[in-house]
Amino acid sequence: MSKEKEDQYKVVVTNRKAYHDYFIEEKFEAGIALLGTEVKSLRDGRVNLLDSYASVREGEVFLHHCHISPYSHGNMMNHDPLRVRKLLLHKKEINKLLGKTQQKGLTLIPLRLYFNEQGRAKVELGLAKGKKLYDRRETIKNREAGREVERAIKDRK
Repeated sequence: MSKEKEDQYKVVVTNRKAYHDYFIEEKFEAGIALLGTEVKSLRDGRVNLLDSYASVREGEVFLHHCHISPYSHGNMMNHDPLRVRKLLLHKKEINKLLGKTQQKGLTLIPLRLYFNEQGRAKVELGLAKGKKLYDRRETIKNREAGREVERAIKDRK
């Protein structure tokens, strides 16, 4: 996604651990079916995507373990923080995801939750493959090497 398009969106939360634990192969944008108090909590930024994942069941996609805190000014009709939420995708996208998640080792991980320019809540899903311990170490090593190169270039100027 380009930088100017990203500036139009109000990003609520990013799942940084997903990039550490998984190789992201493909990204999808999905709408999310929310209750009123959930939307208000999202606007306050009271959401956690850390252990969440998405699954395809019976032709529909659901988001599991996404913790949206109860709205502080809500009444007794407040929502359950860990309820399963339905994701809104086109049928072609759902069939594509179903085919790919049935492959060995691929899973659906929410990467970020944001509001688009119309003010609608969206979830960016990543089709991910888990990293092994040595892959994580390699990623850290490459990142450190890149930082050292940047430091050396900066000191040289």
